[in-house]
Amino acid sequence: MDLLEDDPQPGSNAHEFTVSELSGAVKRSIEDQFGRVRVRAEVGRVSRPGSGHLYFDLKDDRACLAAVTWKGQAARLAQRPEEGMEVIATGRLTTFPGQSKYQMIVDQIEPAGAGALMAMLEKRRKALAAEGLFDEGRKRPLPFLPRVIGVVTSPSGAVIRDILHRLRDRFPTRVLIWPVVVQGEACAPQVSAAIRGFNQLPQDGPIPRPDLIIVARGGGSLEDLWGFNEEVVVRAAADSSIPLISAVGHETDTTLIDFASDRRAPTPTAAAEMAVPVRADLTARLADLGARMARSNAQAIQRPRQRLRDLARAMGRPAALTDGARQRLDLQGARLEPTLRQLVRNRRHRLDARPVPAATLRQFTQAKSHRLDRMASRLDTARSRRLERPKDRLAHLQERLESSLRRVGATTRRTIDQQQARLTDLAQRLDAALHRGQTQRRDALVRLDRMRQSLGPEETLQRGFVIVRGSGDSVVTSPDAAAEMPRLELQFAGSRRVAVRPEGSEKPKRRRSPPSDQKTLL
Repeated sequence: MDLLEDDPQPGSNAHEFTVSELSGAVKRSIEDQFGRVRVRAEVGRVSRPGSGHLYFDLKDDRACLAAVTWKGQAARLAQRPEEGMEVIATGRLTTFPGQSKYQMIVDQIEPAGAGALMAMLEKRRKALAAEGLFDEGRKRPLPFLPRVIGVVTSPSGAVIRDILHRLRDRFPTRVLIWPVVVQGEACAPQVSAAIRGFNQLPQDGPIPRPDLIIVARGGGSLEDLWGFNEEVVVRAAADSSIPLISAVGHETDTTLIDFASDRRAPTPTAAAEMAVPVRADLTARLADLGARMARSNAQAIQRPRQRLRDLARAMGRPAALTDGARQRLDLQGARLEPTLRQLVRNRRHRLDARPVPAATLRQFTQAKSHRLDRMASRLDTARSRRLERPKDRLAHLQERLESSLRRVGATTRRTIDQQQARLTDLAQRLDAALHRGQTQRRDALVRLDRMRQSLGPEETLQRGFVIVRGSGDSVVTSPDAAAEMPRLELQFAGSRRVAVRPEGSEKPKRRRSPPSDQKTLL
């Protein structure tokens, strides 16, 4: 038999698919079979391109599955995947025809147990610590007495009430509350925005800039506190130029914001105690410092005064410096007169025995006279010089003493001015705090008085009510008690009326009360 040239070869009757048809068939088959799956795996390579989509691998010890989260869903993920993290991914399987492979579209990721969370937390802590965000050198001291305190917490929880109550007991101060969500996906963005918002407030703006920030939350599980372990919150706390106290959870709870904050408080109440001192202690300390300053000022004035007295006693009287020389001069003068007389007599005898020519006598007399003048001149010079030395020394000592007194006086006045300025500032701040406390209590008293006026008996009578009184001006509150009394007094607004039971009338029998709450008295 002749064979035709166009006869098909054996086995060639199978349907021929195009590449697109085959890829589409595979895609439909996979999506129909695995419409919604949950996969427990370890996160491998993670890629975040500029498009905003999230690409990563899910793997175990024998296989690897490509996964992708689109841009819109990636922003809503409760947990971002990180390499080495064990997770449970939820999504659907599909194929990518462009590369002939299948992949998983992930729309939800959750950690695979607390062990995975702790491992991821430790890894993140080490990475942030390596950047120096937890160094002790970055931490700033807390202000001694902050004028304004910013609190980042939930406004509806018990935490803010505990903080405000503790601050009111210790030292009332102004508090700014930045309301945030303290749990869930929105926690980390809102807390970081609150910290940065407080730091961006101007110093002299309409809203005062806080001197201290407290980030607070009550206790909870590791998942509840996870928002305070996010990197954006840690970096905001580390970059804060305002000192920050972390009070997240109870004493046994630890989050990453605790390492980046300037001070960690075991509880929100303890954070309030760290923020402000006790006003009563400050008042007592201020009184003690004022007494010490007064004693110090008195001593600073008394010591130079006593030193001046001691120096004055040590110098002695100026006249005492010349008393000895004056006494020696008097003694020499007393001895000089007899000696001169004796000398004159001897010279006269010698002259009588052997007359001296007049010319020689005049010459001798003139020579002695000149010598006597020179001796008198030298004596006056020596005496004036002897007196000038003590005077010069006394003037020098007096100048040194005056200089010391001026220096001590200037130092004392400067110290007194500084202490007085500090005392004035503290007194003004204390007066302002007392004025605020009095204003708050006065407002509360006014509110209570208004409530008393609105709920008082006279105001109640003005609204149409009546007070029923029995014997002894007692108030009757039940119909049974009113039926037993022969005389009743009805008090209206502005007047009273008496209701008397007629004599001989029987007491009304008790009837069954109508369904309503009202009852007939008489």
